[in-house]
Amino acid sequence: MEKLDLHLPNSKEEISRIQSTQKKVAFAQAKKAKFYQGKLDQIDIDHLDEPEEWAKIPIIDKETLRNLGVENFRDLFCIADQKNIAEYWRSGGVTGVPLYYPRTYTDMYYTYIQLCRCWTVSGLKEDDICHQSFPYGVHPAGQLWSRTANQAGIGVLWAGSGVNTPSKVQLELIQDLQPTIWMGMPSYGLHLANLAEEMGIDLVDSKVRKVIVGAEALSDAKREKLERCWGAEVNDFFGMTEIGILGADSQVHEGFHIWTDQALFEVIDEDTGLPVAEGEEGLMVITPLFCNTSTPFLRWSSGDIVRVSDETSLKGPFSIFPVMRHAHRTVGFSKIKGININHSEFEDFIFRIPEINDFKVEFVATDGLDELVLSIEIQKLLNLETVIKNISQQIRDIFEIKPVIVQIKAGTLAQEFELSVKAPRFVDKRT
Repeated sequence: MEKLDLHLPNSKEEISRIQSTQKKVAFAQAKKAKFYQGKLDQIDIDHLDEPEEWAKIPIIDKETLRNLGVENFRDLFCIADQKNIAEYWRSGGVTGVPLYYPRTYTDMYYTYIQLCRCWTVSGLKEDDICHQSFPYGVHPAGQLWSRTANQAGIGVLWAGSGVNTPSKVQLELIQDLQPTIWMGMPSYGLHLANLAEEMGIDLVDSKVRKVIVGAEALSDAKREKLERCWGAEVNDFFGMTEIGILGADSQVHEGFHIWTDQALFEVIDEDTGLPVAEGEEGLMVITPLFCNTSTPFLRWSSGDIVRVSDETSLKGPFSIFPVMRHAHRTVGFSKIKGININHSEFEDFIFRIPEINDFKVEFVATDGLDELVLSIEIQKLLNLETVIKNISQQIRDIFEIKPVIVQIKAGTLAQEFELSVKAPRFVDKRT
């Protein structure tokens, strides 16, 4: 099968020209949507390259879309004619009512380019075979990665999540068919590793040399745990249902190389809305430059605080793209007993404890008192009482909260998480 042309730009100057041209296109597309009526009238389309002019465009986020309401979203925000719609993408969040984003045939053309770049920059080989474990369903990730594997020159096994192919069968397939790549959500990769241990299967001895993950935040601790469990190099990619798959981790693991010819990435000061200096932290705001013929997002924010730099040790054609590194998120906190619990920090802490295979946090109100209930799956042959006592003390020392710790049977959380697009590790049951 002939590989898809990646349409890589030849220079940073070419990227700048593409951005300047396509910003006007993105702006014109947005003006077709009822949502933007009256919101862009004061902006001069001929001066969009001026940061102050571009900053006049309002930033939108998940809350903006929720306020529209599911019943109004298609009428107010979507601009594609029915005959041009190729498919719908389900939003991937774990809370709220999902939205379904139409994607036109034009959108899909550029989407395939973006994904094939992700495959390629990860350092794959012509004889690689990928065991693909993203779920197959109304969320598009599984289908998209499986469709584009061949376009990037990679063989693929369409396994899907544990709902599509039972997890024990997946492990048997990994043993029998000997794929060199495993792909899926980090939480499912950890579940397969835990299950393999129970079944007496050593994934470190498998042929899998690379684990490619996405759809969930990948902390350093989670990456290290996956590498230990699989004995494989871990690569991550960056994307969202709203704006596409717009970056990937390379062989040098500096962060995400982002496709700046496919989308405008801004790192801005949250107060002024203007760009920060290169390498400084700021709010990430993204405008798709080509995938805007159905949902014309301008200046989309997911709440991520990032740093972007042109410095890279990567060689070759992908070195033209800057590197984005996550700092933290403005969302993903829960307050309990007056203390803010940062979800990513807590997850990082838990995944650095080798005795814990998997976990879930629930914030509950018991007899009028808020409690942090930590459900954990613990490795076999350990002194349960000692492990729980040590973890409880560490949580009190680090997060200044006394948890309620519950041991659960191995595999319980994986079965629960498999029913969700993303693993809902933090659930607030107080509202």
